Amino acid sequence: MPSRLGAVMKSPALAPATAALAPAVWGSTYLVTAELLPPDRPLLASVMRALPAGLMLVALTRARLPRGFRAKTAALGVLNVGAFFYLLFVAAYRLPGGVAALVLCAQPMLVLLLNGVVLKQGIRAAHAAACGSVAVGISLLVLTSSAQLDAVGVVAGLGAAACMAAGIVLTKKWGKPPTMGNLAFTGWQLTFGGLFLAPMLVVGEGLPQTFTAENLLGFSYLGIVGAALTYWIWFKSIEALPTIAVSFLAFASPLTAAVLGFLFRGEAFTPIQALGALVIVGSIVSVQPRPPRLPRALPSPAHRSP
Repeated sequence: MPSRLGAVMKSPALAPATAALAPAVWGSTYLVTAELLPPDRPLLASVMRALPAGLMLVALTRARLPRGFRAKTAALGVLNVGAFFYLLFVAAYRLPGGVAALVLCAQPMLVLLLNGVVLKQGIRAAHAAACGSVAVGISLLVLTSSAQLDAVGVVAGLGAAACMAAGIVLTKKWGKPPTMGNLAFTGWQLTFGGLFLAPMLVVGEGLPQTFTAENLLGFSYLGIVGAALTYWIWFKSIEALPTIAVSFLAFASPLTAAVLGFLFRGEAFTPIQALGALVIVGSIVSVQPRPPRLPRALPSPAHRSP
């Protein structure tokens, strides 16, 4: 299966659609948090999502980190997983799901800035325009008059966006060890992210006394599907696609959250929200790499004019 994913990621037509699967699944985090997880336990939710999945992948792949990549992988694990998961769950617990998604729309804008500083890439006018149109689309989709803004939740959401942006750019800059597969690279990042948060969980929230069947179902889904599988796809996507294209694909997450809210929580779409969804989809498509044009075949000598 890893080789098949690599083949798909080499296709300019299929790579963006495959990469979008990861943030689309992440859009279910808000629903799962509200319906299945223990209330007000962001550290517990983060550790349970990251650490078991990471240890499972490390055990399955049995890949050791080369010495020169240990510090870099640990830093990526904190940015992409540990700090990002915690701040995301704080935002999910303290803000309506739509507002949290709106705050996270700052992420592509931060990627644009970091591209210039870290990767020395200029900011294209088309990308800046797409950032603005996505912000408008997200606003139309999820920002309602009844939304209550919590200062801590907003700051946490902005912090999550910053961690995700830095993680995308640095993953692109550093890459993975040449001798390590993407599955093992994912496992080590999830492990480092979980280990980073585990002491904070023990000190800050304490270990839970019991888990309900619903809690176990929620943690299993977020760990296996929402972490191990999707981050494997996500890191492969960062390797194969331009950073700005990957960053815009993250907007599949609030779109999924909106659809799930409609299906399971009775959150109906208004015409304005539908327009916002179309604006987001159009912006995402506009920044994706285009398949190269095939050269036009020259007529054979037998068919050329004399």
